[in-house]
Amino acid sequence: MTLSGRRAGCVALSAFVVVAMPSCRPNVVGGRIATAELVDTAGRPVGTLSLRDAAGGSLRIDGRMRGLPAGTHGIHFHAVGRCEATGAFASAGAHFNPASRKHGLQSPDGPHAGDLPNLAIGADGTGGFRTNTTRVTLGGGAASLLDADGSAVVVHAAQDDQRTDPSGNSGARIACGVVVAR
Repeated sequence: MTLSGRRAGCVALSAFVVVAMPSCRPNVVGGRIATAELVDTAGRPVGTLSLRDAAGGSLRIDGRMRGLPAGTHGIHFHAVGRCEATGAFASAGAHFNPASRKHGLQSPDGPHAGDLPNLAIGADGTGGFRTNTTRVTLGGGAASLLDADGSAVVVHAAQDDQRTDPSGNSGARIACGVVVAR
């Protein structure tokens, strides 16, 4: 009996037993991974987000932030993979919204595909971020963050109220990172 595919070297077969070899990594669902290295308007690095396919067709987003103002901040995927500090990251375009929904995780007519829970930053300027979403993908189709013009992650100055269209009253764009496939 033979195996084909990228994991063939990681499985040994006998008459009735399949044995995983210890040197093999566990399967990543779909295998797609991306990152976003965020910078502030002065170009200083302020954090990294990693995006990875997860179970149930969702996308897992994990990150660490540093050097941001303390408080609660809106964080969203934006429609264009460009983060030019001139113009306070306006180059990233509007929120990623291929289905033309209203803004906000609590909106009855929403949310945008790029809407995410708020980001909490502590008094020391650091914070973690972890969430899953099924509204975007690293694969193909209209919900892909990796379309022809890419996408970006933007951190806003204020808390997202999760209801007000188009951006939840989350204020100025204070950090931005282009989503890049790995």
